[in-house]
Amino acid sequence: MMFQGATALNLDAKGRLAIPARHRDSLVAASDGQLVLTAHPHRCLLLYPVDAWAPIRDRVLAASSLNPHSAAVKRLLVGNARDEALDSAGRLLVAPELRQFAQFEKKVWLVGQGSHFEIWSDAGWQKEQEKVFSLDGQLPPGLEDLAL
Repeated sequence: MMFQGATALNLDAKGRLAIPARHRDSLVAASDGQLVLTAHPHRCLLLYPVDAWAPIRDRVLAASSLNPHSAAVKRLLVGNARDEALDSAGRLLVAPELRQFAQFEKKVWLVGQGSHFEIWSDAGWQKEQEKVFSLDGQLPPGLEDLAL
């Protein structure tokens, strides 16, 4: 599956997101509709088909629990991970704890990242977009020779 594009969505009163049809079928097809929703250190949420999430989870869990940095990452990524599935109307329930963590209000952004989605608050997504402009044409390591 290749997820790409950014879409503005509204959370309903129960904290559900209606996943756009163009992504819904792919999400259901990947991992038989079994999804994982978790927190990201940048204060957005990550939405993975379970089969794409499993190797990431396993790698995180293999890190030392005695190292404070890896322990913190484990707590954030694995400690907040929730198994989810789309309901019959194609909606994803976002738990109150995750909505609070990501500072969601009504409008959120579903942003494709290849194997998964990021879900951003409107304010968080606008901030991320502004960061791109502050790069002043300087691309990060590994992308210096990118031609668009």
